[in-house]
Amino acid sequence: MPEQKPPTEAPATPPTPHAVEAEAAAPEVTPEVAPAGAPEVTAAEIARLAGVGRAAVSNWRRRHADFPRPVGGTDTSPSFALADVTDWLRAQGKLAEVPLRERVWQYVAAHPGGSVAALVEAGSALLLVRDRPMEWLEASAVSDARMATLLAPAIDRVLALRFGPAHPLGAAAPLRPASVPFLRAAAELAAELGTRGAFEFLLGRHLEANPRQYTLTPDGLATLMAALAGPSVRTVLDPACGTGTLLRAVPGATTRYAQDSSPELASLAALRLALQSDAPVRAAAADSLRADAFARPAAEPVDAVLCHPPFNERNWGHEELAYDPRWEYGLPARAESELAWVQHALAHLREGGTAVLLMPPAAAARRSGRRIRADLLRRGALRAVVALPAGAAPPYGIPLHLWVLRRPAPHAAPPSGLLLVDTTALADGPGPGQGPGRAGWAAVHSAVEEAWTAYERGGPAPDVPDLPGVRRVVPVVDLLDDDVDLTPARHLPPPAAGGGVAELTAVRDRLDSTLTRAARLTPPAPPAPPAGSPDRPAAAPARPPMTTVGELARAGALLLYTGTGSGAGRAPVLTEYDVSAGTGPSGTLAAATEAPLLTAPGDVVVPLTGGAGVARVVDAATAGAALGRGLQLLRPDPAALDPWFLAGFLRATANNRRASSHASTTTRLDVRRLELPRLPRTEQEVYGARFRALAEFEDALRLAARLGEQLVQGLYDGLSDGTVRPE
Repeated sequence: MPEQKPPTEAPATPPTPHAVEAEAAAPEVTPEVAPAGAPEVTAAEIARLAGVGRAAVSNWRRRHADFPRPVGGTDTSPSFALADVTDWLRAQGKLAEVPLRERVWQYVAAHPGGSVAALVEAGSALLLVRDRPMEWLEASAVSDARMATLLAPAIDRVLALRFGPAHPLGAAAPLRPASVPFLRAAAELAAELGTRGAFEFLLGRHLEANPRQYTLTPDGLATLMAALAGPSVRTVLDPACGTGTLLRAVPGATTRYAQDSSPELASLAALRLALQSDAPVRAAAADSLRADAFARPAAEPVDAVLCHPPFNERNWGHEELAYDPRWEYGLPARAESELAWVQHALAHLREGGTAVLLMPPAAAARRSGRRIRADLLRRGALRAVVALPAGAAPPYGIPLHLWVLRRPAPHAAPPSGLLLVDTTALADGPGPGQGPGRAGWAAVHSAVEEAWTAYERGGPAPDVPDLPGVRRVVPVVDLLDDDVDLTPARHLPPPAAGGGVAELTAVRDRLDSTLTRAARLTPPAPPAPPAGSPDRPAAAPARPPMTTVGELARAGALLLYTGTGSGAGRAPVLTEYDVSAGTGPSGTLAAATEAPLLTAPGDVVVPLTGGAGVARVVDAATAGAALGRGLQLLRPDPAALDPWFLAGFLRATANNRRASSHASTTTRLDVRRLELPRLPRTEQEVYGARFRALAEFEDALRLAARLGEQLVQGLYDGLSDGTVRPE
């Protein structure tokens, strides 16, 4: 089943100044044998512990004969005993103490049953800490061996109380004594972050470590789906729940029902929801279409169903479910698994209840599903189809749809029209393959919720003013043709060309003023070099002594930080695309408990991949943003370095070539190897003023290009649709 989870970027430790040394091959060693169950760490995790780059760990292995030997892993990705590594780091003065979060995570990573088993074990113990703290204190006040025997029955009691007798976690197995230090550490982490925060941190690290195993859905989309379900939802079901992200987005729910075909995901969802609130959670591990755990009449109908079903499944049970009573609107074809999920959702709703499903765009247009779509329209079950921007949820390359459905009351008149909303042009993503940024999601939410509220208010004859290119209520009779194609873009009136003639005139005026400014900022021609004698050419100017960013960092002239794009708070995120395109911060923070690193005026931000030679000085427009992934921030000492001088030399093509390394598909920059001349502060300011003028000229050209593209496309569209005359 598709897995839902917030965001784009998983929780991480706060960024710290660090050194990245040159990558070097480590000597071949014979792995030692670690004690069973002992936590192990990879080179990347050692780098995280010490606050350095991974290349530094490779250099330590090469240069220090006493560096711990591998105890597992492979030749190319060895693992090391955590205890040995921390002892070595502490002896070298590179580590004062292993952070509690890292220590707990290493227990999860080293669990003999796998990280999911460790998460279930930790989540169950954290639920005991949350719901019955005195019982936890009594059990944890004894020896590890005694605690292992006391915890299993205590956890069984709290699980049965929260989830009922039948739940996917089953009876708690007797704990291994080796697990007790792990659970004690998890409880200690809960004292710091809260039980919910501790579990979210561990789950986030697990999802970050296994990105290909899960289909992640961002918080923005989950919030929108919950808003469309309505504010009065008290009982809610997700039949393909993943780790429960959609159910978590319904704040006022008094009972949450979760089902997933994966027992592991069903267990994680149950624990995650139980740690969020005191509301009852009913979870089941089974295929919802073949083995519905909440079928009527045994289970009560719910107020809302939120679902991100699996797409394009042919083995969904077409043959064995041919006579299932859920197919009230027709038996879905083998290729129409999504329409089976739609009818499954409707079958679980009370009269007037709402279902919101994420759907592939093909489900709105495939001929094999036209009869079911037609019946959904005639009977008033399908109320709205919303086209989302590409990148809003995986698969990221296509603009997915939201279907909003309502279980019709027996004698209520169906609405006369279907609400169609197209948000694909409202939220340009921060870059190819990425979803809407912070401002983009705000625009999508506003457009969809405004249209849906107006549609709901209209009753059987909804009256929603058309918004060209964005929304329209299409009469149902107009949609009941041979195709019953519900794709929003095919039924919406086109937007006025470029916003209309007045808007095109305003764009042209802006372009004129921008081009004038660019002409004024055009750099003067460089002076001609001094001529030499006919028999002796002029000597090249002497090159000043050079230094590197790494040397300046060691001398304290600047600090280096690496972005994570995660943290607690509401700060926008400065992304790689923003830095390269010269735009404001457009990303959103991934959930984490630490405060993010925020940019400040005078910082210099450099992308680490791509080899494009970009360096941007933070100004008022980008100050206060969180530093995104793939970015390095240089914070110069104002008394020692002029930021524009620093950024200008970092952009030199030859400089970037010397400091870049090439993998099979990417080019990565080692910022510490970039060079700049050793000059007094007064001479730096001369260079800095010239570099700043070049940056202003570049910004003017970039704006002119965008305005020119907008004007040209607007004129093409206006001439084509008749809003602009060719005279």
